[in-house]
Amino acid sequence: MFKAIAFNGSPRKDGNTHLMLSKALAPIAAAGIETELIQVGGKMIHGCMACGKCAENKNNQCVIAGDMVNEWIAKMLEADAIIFGSPSYFSGVTPELKALIDRSGYVAIANGRKFKHKIGAAVAVHRRGGAVNVFDSINHMFLMSQMIVPGSLYWNFGVGREPGEVAGDQEAMNNMKDLGETIAWLITALRNTPKV
Repeated sequence: MFKAIAFNGSPRKDGNTHLMLSKALAPIAAAGIETELIQVGGKMIHGCMACGKCAENKNNQCVIAGDMVNEWIAKMLEADAIIFGSPSYFSGVTPELKALIDRSGYVAIANGRKFKHKIGAAVAVHRRGGAVNVFDSINHMFLMSQMIVPGSLYWNFGVGREPGEVAGDQEAMNNMKDLGETIAWLITALRNTPKV
Protein backbone atom coordinates (compact mmCIF):
# COMPACT_ATOMS: atom_id res chain seq x y z
CA MET A 1 0.00 0.00 0.00
CA PHE A 2 1.35 3.42 -0.96
CA LYS A 3 1.29 6.15 1.67
CA ALA A 4 1.63 9.93 1.96
CA ILE A 5 2.08 11.57 5.34
CA ALA A 6 1.77 15.24 6.22
CA PHE A 7 2.98 17.03 9.34
CA ASN A 8 1.27 20.19 10.55
CA GLY A 9 3.84 22.40 12.24
CA SER A 10 1.26 24.98 13.32
CA PRO A 11 0.09 24.97 16.93
CA ARG A 12 -3.35 25.86 15.57
CA LYS A 13 -4.64 22.33 15.06
CA ASP A 14 -7.41 23.33 12.63
CA GLY A 15 -5.87 26.51 11.27
CA ASN A 16 -4.61 27.60 7.88
CA THR A 17 -1.67 25.18 7.65
CA HIS A 18 -4.00 22.27 8.43
CA LEU A 19 -6.39 23.48 5.73
CA MET A 20 -3.59 23.70 3.14
CA LEU A 21 -2.24 20.24 4.00
CA SER A 22 -5.73 18.72 3.91
CA LYS A 23 -6.31 20.24 0.49
CA ALA A 24 -3.05 18.66 -0.78
CA LEU A 25 -3.87 15.26 0.74
CA ALA A 26 -7.38 15.07 -0.77
CA PRO A 27 -6.36 14.17 -4.36
CA ILE A 28 -3.77 11.74 -3.02
CA ALA A 29 -6.45 9.91 -1.04
CA ALA A 30 -8.78 10.08 -4.07
CA ALA A 31 -6.09 8.20 -6.04
CA GLY A 32 -6.36 5.31 -3.58
CA ILE A 33 -3.19 6.16 -1.66
CA GLU A 34 -3.27 6.02 2.12
CA THR A 35 -2.86 9.44 3.76
CA GLU A 36 -2.26 10.66 7.29
CA LEU A 37 -2.10 14.16 8.76
CA ILE A 38 -0.16 14.46 12.00
CA GLN A 39 -0.32 17.39 14.39
CA VAL A 40 3.20 18.48 15.39
CA GLY A 41 2.71 22.12 16.41
CA GLY A 42 1.95 22.59 20.08
CA LYS A 43 3.62 19.33 21.13
CA MET A 44 6.58 19.29 23.51
CA ILE A 45 9.43 18.23 21.20
CA HIS A 46 13.10 18.43 22.11
CA GLY A 47 15.52 19.82 19.55
CA CYS A 48 18.48 17.87 18.18
CA MET A 49 21.43 17.74 20.62
CA ALA A 50 24.02 16.91 17.93
CA CYS A 51 25.13 13.97 20.08
CA GLY A 52 25.71 11.68 17.08
CA LYS A 53 24.14 8.69 18.84
CA CYS A 54 21.87 7.98 15.85
CA ALA A 55 24.98 7.47 13.71
CA GLU A 56 26.54 5.30 16.39
CA ASN A 57 23.46 3.17 17.18
CA LYS A 58 22.17 2.90 13.59
CA ASN A 59 18.73 1.76 14.73
CA ASN A 60 16.62 4.31 12.80
CA GLN A 61 15.88 6.16 16.03
CA CYS A 62 16.87 9.32 17.84
CA VAL A 63 18.35 8.70 21.28
CA ILE A 64 16.10 11.39 22.79
CA ALA A 65 13.11 9.66 24.38
CA GLY A 66 9.92 11.03 25.88
CA ASP A 67 8.33 12.66 22.83
CA MET A 68 6.69 11.49 19.61
CA VAL A 69 9.63 11.97 17.23
CA ASN A 70 10.71 8.31 16.99
CA GLU A 71 7.12 7.26 16.29
CA TRP A 72 6.95 9.90 13.55
CA ILE A 73 10.31 8.85 12.10
CA ALA A 74 8.99 5.28 11.83
CA LYS A 75 5.96 6.57 9.93
CA MET A 76 8.19 8.63 7.64
CA LEU A 77 10.32 5.59 6.88
CA GLU A 78 7.19 3.70 5.77
CA ALA A 79 5.81 6.57 3.67
CA ASP A 80 6.35 7.20 -0.03
CA ALA A 81 5.75 10.94 0.34
CA ILE A 82 6.36 13.34 3.23
CA ILE A 83 4.78 16.80 3.37
CA PHE A 84 5.87 19.35 5.98
CA GLY A 85 3.71 22.42 6.56
CA SER A 86 4.40 25.45 8.74
CA PRO A 87 3.25 29.00 9.28
CA SER A 88 5.90 31.69 9.22
CA TYR A 89 7.30 32.36 12.70
CA PHE A 90 9.62 35.35 12.41
CA SER A 91 10.30 34.20 8.83
CA GLY A 92 11.07 30.62 9.85
CA VAL A 93 9.40 27.30 10.59
CA THR A 94 7.84 26.69 13.99
CA PRO A 95 10.24 25.33 16.63
CA GLU A 96 8.39 22.01 16.80
CA LEU A 97 8.71 21.42 13.07
CA LYS A 98 12.35 22.50 13.12
CA ALA A 99 13.07 19.91 15.83
CA LEU A 100 11.35 17.22 13.74
CA ILE A 101 13.26 18.24 10.60
CA ASP A 102 16.61 18.21 12.38
CA ARG A 103 16.12 14.96 14.25
CA SER A 104 14.42 12.94 11.51
CA GLY A 105 16.80 14.23 8.85
CA TYR A 106 19.86 13.37 10.92
CA VAL A 107 18.53 9.90 11.81
CA ALA A 108 17.71 9.13 8.15
CA ILE A 109 21.12 10.27 6.87
CA ALA A 110 22.99 8.49 9.69
CA ASN A 111 21.21 5.22 8.89
CA GLY A 112 22.07 4.99 5.21
CA ARG A 113 20.04 7.89 3.79
CA LYS A 114 16.68 6.29 4.48
CA PHE A 115 14.67 9.12 2.89
CA LYS A 116 16.50 8.79 -0.43
CA HIS A 117 14.09 8.70 -3.40
CA LYS A 118 11.06 9.48 -1.23
CA ILE A 119 8.93 12.45 -2.27
CA GLY A 120 9.13 15.59 -0.13
CA ALA A 121 6.94 18.69 -0.36
CA ALA A 122 6.99 21.91 1.66
CA VAL A 123 3.91 24.02 2.41
CA ALA A 124 4.06 27.49 3.99
CA VAL A 125 1.43 29.87 5.32
CA HIS A 126 2.13 33.52 6.02
CA ARG A 127 0.34 36.72 6.87
CA ARG A 128 2.59 39.12 4.91
CA GLY A 129 6.07 37.64 4.60
CA GLY A 130 8.46 34.87 5.56
CA ALA A 131 7.01 32.12 3.39
CA VAL A 132 10.12 31.87 1.20
CA ASN A 133 12.29 31.16 4.24
CA VAL A 134 9.84 28.55 5.55
CA PHE A 135 9.70 26.90 2.13
CA ASP A 136 13.50 26.91 1.83
CA SER A 137 14.12 25.60 5.35
CA ILE A 138 11.92 22.59 4.74
CA ASN A 139 13.25 21.91 1.23
CA HIS A 140 16.86 22.06 2.39
CA MET A 141 16.33 18.88 4.41
CA PHE A 142 14.55 17.18 1.50
CA LEU A 143 17.24 18.08 -1.01
CA MET A 144 20.19 17.07 1.15
CA SER A 145 18.38 13.79 1.88
CA GLN A 146 18.30 12.99 -1.87
CA MET A 147 14.52 13.21 -1.96
CA ILE A 148 12.37 14.12 -4.96
CA VAL A 149 10.77 17.56 -4.62
CA PRO A 150 7.80 18.01 -6.99
CA GLY A 151 6.79 21.28 -8.54
CA SER A 152 3.29 22.70 -8.79
CA LEU A 153 1.43 25.63 -10.34
CA TYR A 154 3.31 28.15 -8.20
CA TRP A 155 5.09 28.26 -4.83
CA ASN A 156 3.36 26.26 -2.11
CA PHE A 157 2.37 29.37 -0.15
CA GLY A 158 -0.93 30.43 1.32
CA VAL A 159 -1.88 33.85 2.71
CA GLY A 160 -3.95 34.05 5.86
CA ARG A 161 -3.77 35.01 9.50
CA GLU A 162 -7.04 34.05 11.17
CA PRO A 163 -7.99 30.34 11.14
CA GLY A 164 -9.67 29.46 7.84
CA GLU A 165 -8.67 32.71 6.14
CA VAL A 166 -6.36 30.90 3.69
CA ALA A 167 -9.44 29.27 2.12
CA GLY A 168 -10.03 32.64 0.46
CA ASP A 169 -6.64 32.43 -1.26
CA GLN A 170 -7.91 30.67 -4.38
CA GLU A 171 -4.47 30.50 -5.97
CA ALA A 172 -3.14 28.65 -2.91
CA MET A 173 -6.11 26.25 -2.91
CA ASN A 174 -5.62 25.48 -6.61
CA ASN A 175 -1.91 24.99 -6.01
CA MET A 176 -2.51 22.54 -3.15
CA LYS A 177 -4.89 20.52 -5.33
CA ASP A 178 -2.30 20.39 -8.10
CA LEU A 179 0.47 19.51 -5.63
CA GLY A 180 -1.59 16.59 -4.34
CA GLU A 181 -2.31 15.38 -7.87
CA THR A 182 1.38 15.62 -8.76
CA ILE A 183 2.40 13.69 -5.64
CA ALA A 184 -0.18 10.98 -6.36
CA TRP A 185 1.11 10.66 -9.94
CA LEU A 186 4.73 10.55 -8.74
CA ILE A 187 4.06 7.91 -6.08
CA THR A 188 2.39 5.66 -8.63
CA ALA A 189 5.05 6.25 -11.29
CA LEU A 190 8.01 5.77 -8.96
CA ARG A 191 6.74 2.70 -7.14
CA ASN A 192 5.79 0.96 -10.39
CA THR A 193 9.20 1.56 -11.94
CA PRO A 194 11.92 -1.08 -11.51
CA LYS A 195 14.73 -0.01 -9.15
CA VAL A 196 17.98 0.98 -10.83
